[in-house]
Amino acid sequence: MSPPATIAPSILSADFGALGAACSETINNGADWLHIDIMDGHFVPNMTFGAPVVSKLRPHVQRPRAAKGRGTFDCHMMIAEVGCDLYTFHHEAATTSTSASEPAGTSSTPTSPKEMIKFIHEQGMLAGIAIKPDTPVDVLYEVLDSEDESERPDMVLVMTVHPGFGGQSFLSSCLPKVSQLRARYPQLDIEVDGGLSEKTVDAAAEAGANVIVAGSAVFGAQSPGEVVRALRGAVERVGKGRE
Repeated sequence: MSPPATIAPSILSADFGALGAACSETINNGADWLHIDIMDGHFVPNMTFGAPVVSKLRPHVQRPRAAKGRGTFDCHMMIAEVGCDLYTFHHEAATTSTSASEPAGTSSTPTSPKEMIKFIHEQGMLAGIAIKPDTPVDVLYEVLDSEDESERPDMVLVMTVHPGFGGQSFLSSCLPKVSQLRARYPQLDIEVDGGLSEKTVDAAAEAGANVIVAGSAVFGAQSPGEVVRALRGAVERVGKGRE
């Protein structure tokens, strides 16, 4: 059985002047999760939300009653302990950084993605791992095949744009990575983020993605609920065909 269709509008495209109301309305329009891009100005050149903003958004959306349930805050990149349910970090950021015991400390020990995932799980959150368009998918196999379940991610995010800014065009060249993951891990939640809309979701779903992040396609639509239903329908049609 295929994993369920999950629609996660990216609030990067929402009205920042009424963000809490926009989040609540989006869930009421049928979205499953909210995708929250946390950018620190280092890994990518842009800056977005910080911990105080995410913590203030949490009261506007009921926490999920079960793992990956409705209302999940799908936090992409660099935040924890302020309302996130699913913490997704970049493989590239982990493997090019070092592991220190405290923020002010230093270390020469490279960060282990598997240890990072285990730590996230120990904090009571789900863990996701992301890869950029230029990163080959096979770097994830060692993590996904770990014998220790606590070191395995709950989701993989395949970026279909270069991270840092919204409104970029969909990179279909990233979809073979999705297909390879789906063939190797049939039950894995595979998320795609970047340039997703009613025009591109079919290709993403056919490749094997079941978690769809869409920003301007949802928040810029006259009828956001209709767009959410269309995105979900595309994933569900493909899922039924695989059963």
